[in-house]
Amino acid sequence: MKTNIKFSLFAVSALMLAGCQGFDEIVPASGTLLESQLKETTAAAPSRADAIYTGMYTKLGSPNGCGYDKPDDFGFIMIGFSSDLEAADVIMPNSNYNWFSVCGELTSRTATYRNPMIRYKICYDVISAAHDVMNSYDDASTEAATQAKLGEAYAIRAFSYLNLAPYFQFRYVDHQNDPCVPILTPETEDPGNNPRATVKEVYDLIISDLTTAIKKLDGWKRSDKSKIDQQVAYGLRARAYLNMGMYAEALADADSAMVGYEPASIADVSKPFLYDINEKNWIWGYDMTEALTSASSNAAYATTTSWLRPFSGDGYAPACQTYCFINSLLYEKISATDVRKGWWVDENLESPLLDGLTWDNLTGQAIATDLIDGVKEPFIPLTNVKFGVKKLGTTTNDEDWCWMRVEEMILIKAECLANLNKEAEATAVLEDFVKTYRDPAYSAVAGGRNLKDEIWFQRRVELWGEGFSNNDTRRLGKPLVRFHGDKKNNYPDAFRFNLTPDDGWWLMRFPQTETNNNSAIVDNSDGNIPALDQNPDLRDGVTD
Repeated sequence: MKTNIKFSLFAVSALMLAGCQGFDEIVPASGTLLESQLKETTAAAPSRADAIYTGMYTKLGSPNGCGYDKPDDFGFIMIGFSSDLEAADVIMPNSNYNWFSVCGELTSRTATYRNPMIRYKICYDVISAAHDVMNSYDDASTEAATQAKLGEAYAIRAFSYLNLAPYFQFRYVDHQNDPCVPILTPETEDPGNNPRATVKEVYDLIISDLTTAIKKLDGWKRSDKSKIDQQVAYGLRARAYLNMGMYAEALADADSAMVGYEPASIADVSKPFLYDINEKNWIWGYDMTEALTSASSNAAYATTTSWLRPFSGDGYAPACQTYCFINSLLYEKISATDVRKGWWVDENLESPLLDGLTWDNLTGQAIATDLIDGVKEPFIPLTNVKFGVKKLGTTTNDEDWCWMRVEEMILIKAECLANLNKEAEATAVLEDFVKTYRDPAYSAVAGGRNLKDEIWFQRRVELWGEGFSNNDTRRLGKPLVRFHGDKKNNYPDAFRFNLTPDDGWWLMRFPQTETNNNSAIVDNSDGNIPALDQNPDLRDGVTD
């Protein structure tokens, strides 16, 4: 029996949308492709199957991945960046050069805006690419390379749903039976009438896909860290189980994911880092290349180097002073003995991470304070210098992106132990990591927080800017706390508000194209756009 592979609107590569408006004018996709035809084509031309496989990975973080050729179009990397800006710890100035201001003010729920459209569309584009891989290779093959490619496709499909599910519904433990996002598989009969699956159904698919991936990748040695191997699949399943509150399972998978990896040392993080896929602590990353960042007029600007890293010679952050900086509420809680305190310049624009660095004619602290006309503005207080570049003043902006590193797995392990009532073991794991690799004077009780909040604090500092903040806040059932009462911190007025954990405005809305072309979608509608200084008395247990 022949299987029809049916594609939703977001699976059709020919539909390249150019702006925020007019989405409702796009007609639904109605084409189908016979699975047998795809297999026949790739069998006749194996290079086509290999190109489909390579393209699945490229699309994850490629500039202009959705076809807009705009500085905010860079795939799953942009999803993490946007999500962090919607939370409490990562801030950008409220200026005309901030292309992500919709995230700071949470108007990113507007159905016709490009930002939420990219974040939705790219996930289903990659899901479609994974289906192409699944249907290009023979599942019955005994070749290890073929089975590995299929395993990687299953893992990437799961990764895609992990980038959707936490944002369209509240946390799994309380909302398993509530509507989440549509599930699209090769067996989906009618993408135009495809209702939202429940949170449980989405996570069931995620766990099933990752379990399949782990089996198919057993014994496989990948060519480089840009590809998924069995340990990456274990790490992704650890994240999924953590979201689900299944702590024993998450603990076991985190242990499997981190085997053979070592955290970055104090010396490693005493200078800007997290830019090279070959860094020893990376488990999985995106290998950004100059070919990708030079492929179009805006490609170099649609990168983390342009927006998140303050050392580019041709980027939005340095040229327009739209630097990413840390919420002072969190920064003030970091111990002076912690090397991570230097991941951000202080109020005097100084950081030990700048010592010995040279950019143009600037050396050391002058990098933060001085102006390079037309290239770089002075830093602003608490600008991050965590994220480095291959060469200060780069114009290629081809720095790599870390999807997963061993430090995350260690923190997952500590959190799981704490939730399994093994507090002594959790404390030992946490203190061993922080004292050995970040702060020799560290004590888990010194901050006065309970153990679970202390672990969350460590996640917020260690993984700052890496795309975890929004999901962590919501899966833990915490409020969004950007400011305290009358205390004026460094949040711009337009972004200064707090949200309760159950505020319906947390939830993303579906792009207008999807609601227009999928008649079964019932959109999220609760909550209201936040107001300046709302909920001033909310506290999160970390920045109190």
